[in-house]
Amino acid sequence: MIKGLDRLEVITLFVEDVIEAKRFYQDVFGLEVVYENEDSAVVKLNNTMINLLVTENAPTLVEPRPVAAPDAGARLLFTIEVEDADAVCAELVEHGVALLNGPTDRPWGRRTAAFADPSGNVWEIAQLISGEASDQPHSTVVR
Repeated sequence: MIKGLDRLEVITLFVEDVIEAKRFYQDVFGLEVVYENEDSAVVKLNNTMINLLVTENAPTLVEPRPVAAPDAGARLLFTIEVEDADAVCAELVEHGVALLNGPTDRPWGRRTAAFADPSGNVWEIAQLISGEASDQPHSTVVR
């Protein structure tokens, strides 16, 4: 194990329209913009920042790997723990966000629902519904 790889600071999402993506994260998540220029906007969660970077600038960050197109399928999934998945889903719908699935009770003890931002990045909300420890993410549970 390499020490020091245990603190996530910034997630960079490759987006086609920075203005649209920024508006989504401000309106739906209520996040503050902490930095922006013509090619990116950085919004802040409690302990992590999300860098919304225009896709054209992404290749230099991931080369020699290609940047996947938004219609190539899910590129990743972020999970946010919530206390009431149904209530959060209702709020998402009120903000004009279409749910991809859910809310659904999962066998690993979470009630989940998924939605995508305007660039196709998929988010999941997850409510603890069993006696499972709340600090154990569902991704570590064998499905």
